[in-house]
Amino acid sequence: MDKACGIGPIELQRAKIVPLAKGEVLEIGIGSGLNLPHYNPQAVTTVIGVDPDDHIWARSKARRGKAAFPIERIGLSGENIPMESQSVDTVVVTYSLCTIPDPVSALREMRRILRPGGDILFCEHGRAPDKTVIKWQNRIDPIWSKLAGGCHSGRDIPHLIALAGLEIAELHQQYIPGPKVLSYNYWGRAH
Repeated sequence: MDKACGIGPIELQRAKIVPLAKGEVLEIGIGSGLNLPHYNPQAVTTVIGVDPDDHIWARSKARRGKAAFPIERIGLSGENIPMESQSVDTVVVTYSLCTIPDPVSALREMRRILRPGGDILFCEHGRAPDKTVIKWQNRIDPIWSKLAGGCHSGRDIPHLIALAGLEIAELHQQYIPGPKVLSYNYWGRAH
């Protein structure tokens, strides 16, 4: 999954959203640190990464070593984050809502931890707009989820954000290069 999430079209998507982060940042699903090179070191003071996987975190060592800001990790899932309410300026979540078992609970945690005036910056693949593609997403999902570390191919990202009580301030969506069942992307800001 680390290789798949680091391919060119996905890196281009990361480059659209991650540089907008500022202040103290909470990154949900920091994984191997694929977002780290995209942060603006003049705007970010700290990145606190949430990820339950020790193995994938170890793979981020080289990227962490190149960062111009401190990086911490909370080794838990995004549904229950042991941080005070209103304690970060920005939350970043990229290509992680597909694998979190309860994405609405995780989004509610992001909302709780975000300071007033802050943004949740998101970039995710999800439910396509085409009925034929949705049908294939539904068909492959049980198998794909087992093969791809819990990834769900067709989650309705804007709907999940709304269910968590968040307001989408900016939303972009389109297919990016890749298999249509996995390449419909949503990115933007919520608060």
